[in-house]
Amino acid sequence: MKILVAVKRVIDYNVQIRVKEDGSGIVTDNVKMSTNPPDDNAIEEAVKIKEAGKATEVVAISVGEEKAQETVRKALAVGADRGILVKAEGTVEPLAVSKILQKIVEKEKPDLVFMGKQAIDDDCNQTGQMLAALLNWPQATFASKIKVKEKSLEVTREIDEGLETIEVNVPAIVTCDLRLNEPRYASLPNIMKAKKKQIEQINASDLGIDTKPRIDQIKVEEPPKRKAGIKVASVEELVQKLKNEAKVI
Repeated sequence: MKILVAVKRVIDYNVQIRVKEDGSGIVTDNVKMSTNPPDDNAIEEAVKIKEAGKATEVVAISVGEEKAQETVRKALAVGADRGILVKAEGTVEPLAVSKILQKIVEKEKPDLVFMGKQAIDDDCNQTGQMLAALLNWPQATFASKIKVKEKSLEVTREIDEGLETIEVNVPAIVTCDLRLNEPRYASLPNIMKAKKKQIEQINASDLGIDTKPRIDQIKVEEPPKRKAGIKVASVEELVQKLKNEAKVI
């Protein structure tokens, strides 16, 4: 079994996001970047499945600029066997990423495709679902537990009502939740070994994919500052303010 894992380079979740002065976007220069957190869970799960003897190869893939190699290298350092970087400049929207992944899947012929349930930068939560539609493969989204069977997967997924367990046939697309596992840290020896592992580089244009954005970003601005709260002397005063001022009851 071969598992393809998509990983995305995003601004580190610990960084305080700053908006550019002209409102054209957010500041990314000299800002710490890292792997999208749910993608770390996807890589960890793929490596665990391989360590259990149920997969023979884990391939990490990222779509983005040259610096996205760092994200692929991290995946290699925690256990992926080889990497692929599809180079594309600027913003690459979920549909374009899905079409790129479709081409890579057709080339690599994996049995499973893992990815995070959504990216923390655009928060779109679309790529996995779009890829499943393009490939006509079954999908299991928001996976918090995965059990590999002979020709299928049993996936426990998180939904609004609680947990839902489904079974999907292989090949399949799985989008991973943060509660799926605890991603391991890359050790220094493995980081050094990862530098020698293969990363294949492909231009998105060579795949015949148009990565031009379909959405025009007009303006980015910070949310309004929250007003300071007030103290009330009694429950009756609270009810009156909620009713007459906030008008929520």
